[in-house]
Amino acid sequence: MNGYGTLYGVGTGPGDPELLTLKAVRVLGAADRVYAARSSGNAHSVSYGIVRPHLRPGTQVTPLAFPMTRDQGALDAAWADNAARVLADLRAGLSVAFLTLGDPLTYSTFGYLLRTLRGMDPGVPVEVVPGITSYHAAAAAAGTVIAEGEETLAVVSGARGGQRLREAAQAADSFVILKAYKQYADLTRTLDELGLRETAVLVSNCGHQGQAITPTPDPDAGAPGYFSLVLARKRG
Repeated sequence: MNGYGTLYGVGTGPGDPELLTLKAVRVLGAADRVYAARSSGNAHSVSYGIVRPHLRPGTQVTPLAFPMTRDQGALDAAWADNAARVLADLRAGLSVAFLTLGDPLTYSTFGYLLRTLRGMDPGVPVEVVPGITSYHAAAAAAGTVIAEGEETLAVVSGARGGQRLREAAQAADSFVILKAYKQYADLTRTLDELGLRETAVLVSNCGHQGQAITPTPDPDAGAPGYFSLVLARKRG
């Protein structure tokens, strides 16, 4: 669109700065403005820490707060405020990069921003720069095959315990369980129930300081940290 800058949704990968794509580095090197998603309860942005070694000198990264809440009114207000800020830059002709952990279109705040922004101005130019997902990096770190042959892979959320895993197990052969920290005890009990715990691997802080890989997750252990996921696969 004439006169508008372009919004780039940039996936920063799971944590290791060396897993940033060449395209992401190029886009960040040319952007007029860089924003980074952060929780409204945190003062820092993890995605900024990942890209910092690749930014040109003098580049400022502005954090945009996204509240961790189920209050839809608070969420809508935050998304609208952030989208309006980005839209003002785009209408001024600026090239804007929005940083997000992992991939911009997989369990990402960028999806909410994009939907809100297009509701305000459907013609805004947008380009997505995909990023390496946490579960691909975790599989690489653990040396675990995610799926092969004719197997079906399911990516599920563990935020509400093992229910999504039970549902997915009816059709899938291999599983990625994100948000494993929230209902860890119920999740590990479900892995036992489905005969998956002996094949499961818990990966925490993948690509970050304190990375830990735990074969056969222990249901009696304390809940892992926020950056934790489980890989599991049916035998045979």
